[in-house]
Amino acid sequence: MLDGTNVFLIGLMGVGKTTVGRLLAPRLGYTFIDTDALVEKATGKSVATLFAEVGEAEFRHLESQVLAEAAAFTRLVVATGGGIVLSPMNWSHLHHGIIVWLDAPVELLCQRLAHDRQRPLLQGEDRQITLSRLLEQRQNLYAQADLRLTISTVDTPESLCERTIAALQDRIEPGRLRQPPA
Repeated sequence: MLDGTNVFLIGLMGVGKTTVGRLLAPRLGYTFIDTDALVEKATGKSVATLFAEVGEAEFRHLESQVLAEAAAFTRLVVATGGGIVLSPMNWSHLHHGIIVWLDAPVELLCQRLAHDRQRPLLQGEDRQITLSRLLEQRQNLYAQADLRLTISTVDTPESLCERTIAALQDRIEPGRLRQPPA
């Protein structure tokens, strides 16, 4: 269906990029990668540790390097970090594939992230205020995606995977439905 074109999942933390990506990749016959996990593997440090030790700017630099390397391959579903859209250079890599924005209301993200203590940008402040500010800063960037899937409380990772496949089919072959690979 996609002829090897990569699929990049973008959106705020907690929307389910990694979870949906893991389900989506095998359905497309693709390999799944997560840019945060690759940065952690390359450095031997967690994202939280990197933020604490070298700061957000250096983390974003590492994230950009990982994205550039990933974009050189095909047949990938890539779960990106929520801030990957902040760098104009990253967009040159993202545009080599199909960009899918997973968009969830801040209230839902707060519920999902209520017990998460690993997210560096959520430390020390009210999560709803922080997530609202991040969405406000990034919304116009996320809106540059090829596809936008709005997530509600009734969506499951499986239903989001199915909706993503349907949206990709419509994007690639408007008006023509095809069965996804088994």
